[in-house]
Amino acid sequence: MRQRLALVLVALSAFLAVLGVMLRWWVYPHVVAVPDNQYQAVVLEADDATLIDYSKMTGVPHQHVTIVETLKGDAAAAQAEKRRTGRDVVVWDALSYVLGNDGKRLSAIPEIYPFDARTQEPVHCCGENVDGQSLSRIGIEYKFPFNTQPHDYQYFDPQTRTSAPIHYKGTTTLDGLTVYYFEQTIPWMRVPFPKAMPEGVAITPQQIDSLGYQRWYTTVRKFWVDPLTGAPINGEELHNEQLRMPASSGLAPVTIFSGDVKIRPDYLAATVALVKKERGLLLLLHDDLPEGLAVAAVGALALAFVVEGRARRRRVAQSVAHADEDRGAGEVASAQGAPAAPF
Repeated sequence: MRQRLALVLVALSAFLAVLGVMLRWWVYPHVVAVPDNQYQAVVLEADDATLIDYSKMTGVPHQHVTIVETLKGDAAAAQAEKRRTGRDVVVWDALSYVLGNDGKRLSAIPEIYPFDARTQEPVHCCGENVDGQSLSRIGIEYKFPFNTQPHDYQYFDPQTRTSAPIHYKGTTTLDGLTVYYFEQTIPWMRVPFPKAMPEGVAITPQQIDSLGYQRWYTTVRKFWVDPLTGAPINGEELHNEQLRMPASSGLAPVTIFSGDVKIRPDYLAATVALVKKERGLLLLLHDDLPEGLAVAAVGALALAFVVEGRARRRRVAQSVAHADEDRGAGEVASAQGAPAAPF
């Protein structure tokens, strides 16, 4: 019976060990993915910013700017692409909505951003565009890959519609989490005017272009990224836009928008809490369960050795006892059958 128990324990140990390995190296890569129906919003602010007054064509300082960024997963488009290609895809319907002091719209730039649910590599489908302009992205946007590595990545900039390296600058700690710091600088470049102009401005991007005005832009983009989830915990942009006049006018550029854009504190706290929760789930699947199963496998194997050892000692003891009984019986038989000694 004990021998059977030892065999069962050995089989259990092997099962637990294999299960732990499969959880980490097979289940984890296949299960961990961005959900195709995810929705999230973040509010960013720029205090003491400068904004253009189109009626006077001058920059007005000491303005407060609010930027609302929303990401909404288009599950129907993602499932349609999966049926077509068999690939797990996420299609984000993104919108960056900029508001001025008075709460009126300054600009709005929509995006359709399809990407691989596991690697975050762009997928060219589903009406991919920025502000209605069709394109094929290179590099990541909004989110870094799961298990982000401490090296540079190509990061897509929606203003210029181009990609450039975002550089790994080091590792630091943010609210108890170890994070990677990345930074990208976009040099001054000419960019198109948003199709949605500020509310109350009786002018269109086409009219501005026809007058020879140009919109130029530069930014320094900063992200503090949780390596496990690839989620930016914090972000900041030193954002600058100018309206440049025709060269023949002799006029200096006018600031359209200049400010230090940061995540609003309440949204920063909510982001940190969400990332910590997601980290816990990923660590459970990648580390805690496999390691726990490995310990359990070793324990089951050790118990099997204990049970088998006791069984062997018992068998040895029984063999010795039987041998002693047989020897004793032989001695008694010899004594009873021996002839009497002569006198």
